[in-house]
Amino acid sequence: MNDFLIFIYGNPIAQTIRENELLFPWIEALHVLAITSVIGSIALVDLRLIGLRALNRPISIITQELLPVTWIAFVIAAITGIILFASNALSYSQNFYFISKMGLLTLAGINMLTFQFLIGRNLERWNHYQQLPIPARIAGAVSLTLWISIIFCGRWIGFTLEPVLAIS
Repeated sequence: MNDFLIFIYGNPIAQTIRENELLFPWIEALHVLAITSVIGSIALVDLRLIGLRALNRPISIITQELLPVTWIAFVIAAITGIILFASNALSYSQNFYFISKMGLLTLAGINMLTFQFLIGRNLERWNHYQQLPIPARIAGAVSLTLWISIIFCGRWIGFTLEPVLAIS
């Protein structure tokens, strides 16, 4: 695994990002903007699932409107995140908050898949409910908790990242 991380760390893109003092902050800013859009759009759906906002709007319409924004922003966040990771792969791979963020992202993905394919597969039937079924509310609360935790961990990565020497 260490050899793979050294390979990632040594690629020309990662090297350029490390050596250019403006490139990392610009990529990070784009990453943060994309994450903000991801979490903002997901939070709107989660708050509806929980029963705290847009109670008179059909849940299927809310998800239909926000899903494209979420996915576009997620793709941008993933690409910029991979680029940022490559710039310092060895250090990130050993950072508690980075590892936690990746674990939480995995759990958020599992929660989303569970909701998509099990709990909310017939979302249209809930369109006229103000209070959605308990499994939907739980999925929304879990999602919101996971994404807030992802933000927390992501924010702390930069404060706790220590350099790790690339020795091959």
